[in-house]
Amino acid sequence: MAETQDALLIAGGDHVHRDDVGIKLGMWLFLFTELILFGGLFLVYAVYRYLHPQEFHLAAQELDALVGTINTILLLTSSLTVAMSITAIREGRKWLSIALVLVTIILALAFLGNKYFEWAHKFEHGIYPRSPLLLEMPPGEILYFGLYFVMTGIHALHVIIGMVVLGFSVRFLWTGVITEHSYVRLEAGALYWHLVDIIWIFLFPLFYLLH
Repeated sequence: MAETQDALLIAGGDHVHRDDVGIKLGMWLFLFTELILFGGLFLVYAVYRYLHPQEFHLAAQELDALVGTINTILLLTSSLTVAMSITAIREGRKWLSIALVLVTIILALAFLGNKYFEWAHKFEHGIYPRSPLLLEMPPGEILYFGLYFVMTGIHALHVIIGMVVLGFSVRFLWTGVITEHSYVRLEAGALYWHLVDIIWIFLFPLFYLLH
């Protein structure tokens, strides 16, 4: 099957053309801009950690490594299921592919739910942006929690966007837009989801393991 500029017959005998390489290239360029965004945040984290090592160490004690580990398992598993959905549609198993994408979305919801309870726990203890308790802390701890809320918050937003993208993939699978002969949209959505997972793989040790 040619993956570039395929001519597809549609009702009425007309032809439409798809550029699979163009779609993938566009997605890779978009992912590159995302890497620039998070790369800048990781650089800021590294600089402030170097300047305030002891305060970052103390602030990190407030985070629960078990929560971070559970979220890591959830996202790694979701990365596996979305990859398996591509294999399924390639083999023509439409309903299995849909089920696997839905499992991916459910795992993403579990991740967000876990993150919600983690944030809620911090809020209950008075640790949130510009809270009186946080503002009384040393500058390094303020910076640590500021980066924690910003970076994990932006990541959570990307998880939500990824869920929307995967939701459209389910619709396209259901309606036959994505088939065993044309599944580039599912591949593009999976690429985005893998980026979300990779970013978390960096966030997890930075905030939960490096004490």
